[in-house]
Amino acid sequence: MKKLNILGKTLLSATLFSLCIGVTSCKQEPKTEDPKEAAEEVNEAKFDENDAKEDDSQYLVDAAETDLKEIEIGKLAQQKGVDADVKSYGKMLVDDHTKSLNEVKVLADKKQITLPATVTEDGQDDYNKLNEKTGLDFDKKFAEMMVDGHEKNIDKAQKASEKANDEEIRMWAANKLVALTKHRDHAKTLKTKVDSKK
Repeated sequence: MKKLNILGKTLLSATLFSLCIGVTSCKQEPKTEDPKEAAEEVNEAKFDENDAKEDDSQYLVDAAETDLKEIEIGKLAQQKGVDADVKSYGKMLVDDHTKSLNEVKVLADKKQITLPATVTEDGQDDYNKLNEKTGLDFDKKFAEMMVDGHEKNIDKAQKASEKANDEEIRMWAANKLVALTKHRDHAKTLKTKVDSKK
């Protein structure tokens, strides 16, 4: 009877193992998971017993998501912008957010936090919406996106600068506020300029 029981458990284990492999290989089909969701899942698993670290990881994931999107949108503005200031703002976005992304990668690496490696689905949607526009419509949509996006990012950085559990992450967020505020103010000026054009 004992031998039968052991054999039954072995068969059950082998069946479950086969099912697990089947599920894993199914996941590797063309439909890929959103890079942000993938990073969040890894961090949740990693910091399962540490809510403070899991919360802090979210600040860095959000920042990397923003940097990745702004770099691509900045490149697009340089290509499709009509107004010289739109092109110039696009270049500033690429330069500043590339620097920011490198900084957040170093900090995340130090804290063992996983970040999205490519533009997220939301970021791609914003990019596509902007890419549909041409001429002055492009410039106006770009300026509007830059004001709205930077307002949201300022709120996130403000929250991280006050509520992050890790002191280095709080300091990083406080420093980030300066550049984000500068970008937002510049975007408001740009929006006023392009909105006045007909």
